[in-house]
Amino acid sequence: MTRTTILLLAACLAFNAACAADFPLKSHPDVTSWENLFAPDLSNAIFPKGIWWVENGELTASEDKCIWTQKQYENFIVDLEFKNGPAANSGVIIYTSDLNNWIPNSVEIQILDDYAEQWARMPKTWFCGGLFGRLAPSKQVVKKAGEWNRMTIAAKGPLICVLLNGQLVAQADIKQWTSATKNPDGTDIPKWLSRPMAELPTKGHIGLQGKHGGAPIFFRNLKIKSLE
Repeated sequence: MTRTTILLLAACLAFNAACAADFPLKSHPDVTSWENLFAPDLSNAIFPKGIWWVENGELTASEDKCIWTQKQYENFIVDLEFKNGPAANSGVIIYTSDLNNWIPNSVEIQILDDYAEQWARMPKTWFCGGLFGRLAPSKQVVKKAGEWNRMTIAAKGPLICVLLNGQLVAQADIKQWTSATKNPDGTDIPKWLSRPMAELPTKGHIGLQGKHGGAPIFFRNLKIKSLE
């Protein structure tokens, strides 16, 4: 083995070790030196003008339209705070390969007011912190509407994990989701998620869902760190 090969192998091992330290998440990270996911003036975002805006450091929307990063990301950690309005239903959308038809072509980490009566009887895969329609959160730890929550999402290739209010609530290897109709545990997948998650690319735009179902949603302190 040549010296160059040894150095390359050592670099690969060091990179894998660094990624492993970030996955699965054990606690919310110190984001002091991280990049903003969106510029304060939203100049690096894709969104319908007039729908999304920032006021007093809080990002919100007036309609059910998404806001997207211009940049596509792979191997990253995104950290943010969100506040639900009563019965809010939103999400953080990753690995998005088609902005015009994002629902089947992405992974949505669900944001929901779990306490709202209209959502209480929905499938567990709809609850806050899970992978919408595909993986229920292991526990319900979202705060009541009007209170700020913290969410950290780590994505490393097909591996995704979610920390919500200090608790690890979801871990998934999306390559296990080979069906478009049934989850690995046998539960049904909503018909509008028509592409098996295993087929999704592990690089894409990151987005936020807007005022879905008429309930407001607020975000702040959106940060991102690349794992590469």
